[in-house]
Amino acid sequence: MKPHYLALAATLALAGIQATAAPAAAQSTLNIGLQDDPDTLDPATNWSFVGRHVLQSLCDKIVDIDEKGEIIPMLAASWKWGDDSKTLTLKLRDDAVFHDGTKVDAAAIKYNLERALNAKFSRRKPEISSISTVDVVDPTTVQINLKQPSVPLLAALSDRAGMIVSPTAAEKLGEKFTDAPVCSGPYTFAERVIQDRIVLAKFPKYYNADKYHFDRLVYRGMPDSNVRLLNLRSGQLDLIERLAATEVEAVKADSSLAVEPVVGLGYYGVTFSIGGEGANLDAGKKAAIREAFSLAIDRQAISDVVFDGQASIGNQPFPPSNQYYDKNFPIPQRDLDAAKKKMQEAGVESVDLELLVPTDAERQQVAQLIQAMVAEVGINVSIKPTELMTLLDVARQGKFQSHLVGWSGRVDPDLNITPMLSCGAPTNDAHYCNEELDAILAKARASGDVETRKAEYSKAIAILQKDLPIVYMYHSQWIFAHNSNITGLAPAPDGIIRLSGVSRKN
Repeated sequence: MKPHYLALAATLALAGIQATAAPAAAQSTLNIGLQDDPDTLDPATNWSFVGRHVLQSLCDKIVDIDEKGEIIPMLAASWKWGDDSKTLTLKLRDDAVFHDGTKVDAAAIKYNLERALNAKFSRRKPEISSISTVDVVDPTTVQINLKQPSVPLLAALSDRAGMIVSPTAAEKLGEKFTDAPVCSGPYTFAERVIQDRIVLAKFPKYYNADKYHFDRLVYRGMPDSNVRLLNLRSGQLDLIERLAATEVEAVKADSSLAVEPVVGLGYYGVTFSIGGEGANLDAGKKAAIREAFSLAIDRQAISDVVFDGQASIGNQPFPPSNQYYDKNFPIPQRDLDAAKKKMQEAGVESVDLELLVPTDAERQQVAQLIQAMVAEVGINVSIKPTELMTLLDVARQGKFQSHLVGWSGRVDPDLNITPMLSCGAPTNDAHYCNEELDAILAKARASGDVETRKAEYSKAIAILQKDLPIVYMYHSQWIFAHNSNITGLAPAPDGIIRLSGVSRKN
């Protein structure tokens, strides 16, 4: 590792950190520290990872995943594909009710899927765009009819596209539903103070209420991982997400705390504005500059400095451990000569590039390392620390040059590409469009054969390696830490906190 990267890391670590004050917690309250304050609490519009933590306890889904990443029943007790793979029949459990007392039935499922698919404000459209119509067969049976076979559909229904809200409340509140969400999960919405806390209360009529052992959940956004840890050590928090990798060994050595890591499904990288504001900039117009950017980055140094070597470096939408990762596209080694040749190929000696970065310490450190690395080939990065919700809003509009965010990942590979990079997708920050890529992804979605899908995703990766709308850099673990008296946490690879079976020892 280059000495000046180590010096930069040491400088970044010198910032003074203080724990925030919070009221003492009752035994019936679980205090959870999140990396950011969530955006909306409407599954149709939510786009933040931290929002999914809250929604998991607030809104039940059609299906869920377990700690092995396998799809399991939730509101759908069972499901069956038709012989032509163009129909999916769901058999619902009959004992689920919404927080407003109305019944979770087939009509409610139909309403929610159509809302996610058709509402102007929905961000779920690309995730379930294969759906043609939804039929109510009887009160506990739903038939989903597809335009074409779509293997990723069940995986999509294990996330926000499958979260079910009360049709009564959604119709009454419209786009203001997020201010007082009504779902059918184990906890009900109680209070929200923006940039401070979200409070949920236990729902006594939940069908599995006996598996949820806290009367109240309090979620607090704390962008600095050191602040989250200090609040955990002081007892102001019981559980935190995304413990800094550099703190893992120290936390393991503390008998009052416990660490729960799990390998993630997603990626972190730099997204470039290709068709938005960046379309008028060299970095947005010229793939050779983006390739120079990629070649100038020392991915392993980033892993070593910021993540204590625990992040897996990469250059694709999937981590190297994923069966769809293509070894024919090796991770680029840092090559300044090759990067400079790419700049010459682009016809530029230097370019200026604004990089929007969330305010958490880890990504700020990553950004500063990137800034130092790419400067050596004439790419002058100006870092703009931006509160996450503001960043996401700006990114959705395409009003940025580049950003360092990432994607938490899904159990189906399609959902690591299509929502971000298909033409016209509402979550396509890059405003990138390649019709050849879209056709390849459609073919991969339609096949249930792993080898066929691998071949199609290899074609997709080849296009992304050439166009580089996203420069993929690393794949991190989800690392949870909690007080040692908290038991029963079983992290899943999507990194979402699930509280079934979690309790506090006396």
